[in-house]
Amino acid sequence: MTHDDKPGLTDQQRKAAQLIWDYHQMHHQLRPCDAAIALGSHDLGVPAYSAELFRAGLCPTLVFSGGPNPTAPDRFPRGEAIHFREHALDLGVPTDAILIEPNATNTGQNITLSRQVMADAGIRPGTLMLIAMPYMERRAFATARQVWPEVEIVCASQPIDFDDYLKGMGDERKVAEMLVGDLQRVIEYPKLGFAVEQEVPKDVHDAYDALIRDGFTSRLLN
Repeated sequence: MTHDDKPGLTDQQRKAAQLIWDYHQMHHQLRPCDAAIALGSHDLGVPAYSAELFRAGLCPTLVFSGGPNPTAPDRFPRGEAIHFREHALDLGVPTDAILIEPNATNTGQNITLSRQVMADAGIRPGTLMLIAMPYMERRAFATARQVWPEVEIVCASQPIDFDDYLKGMGDERKVAEMLVGDLQRVIEYPKLGFAVEQEVPKDVHDAYDALIRDGFTSRLLN
């Protein structure tokens, strides 16, 4: 048993999950951007890393985006953006560097509604940083390329290795299910017009199929 006495992953399942984890990250070289959108989630690592990137001079404006988390409504009851903003303020980000988008319920809305919030504030970025959970980078990138193709995207996430992320989350199976769910969305969303297509290498697709066969299906689309 792992932390909290939850069943963990077998060696094969962990290897498959690690492959998918690595694929989800875009490995972009970080550089200064005109603004950043921090995508709402259940993970306070996102606003913490956003504050770090702000202090490093990589983004003069942070937009925190997200309403109540649909899968974990008790986590941030006043909405992801509100809680993320408070966390960033606690970490020293000044109020005037932060914009709030409190209504988004999916990644496409995170980007389109944040774009409007920035436009209302007179900010029209040519380069945009997307700050997300590590396994959400690729989906965020593909979504942004679809809904805001004219802006140049740099993806960023808290630099943490897979084993440390598993330990921090305390539920290895839940992490694997989220990895599988996000990969399904990378594969399926282009067909629905939500995102641009991303090539999925065969070994990553095989790992995905293996985890689905093993029952890691709770985050799959209906």
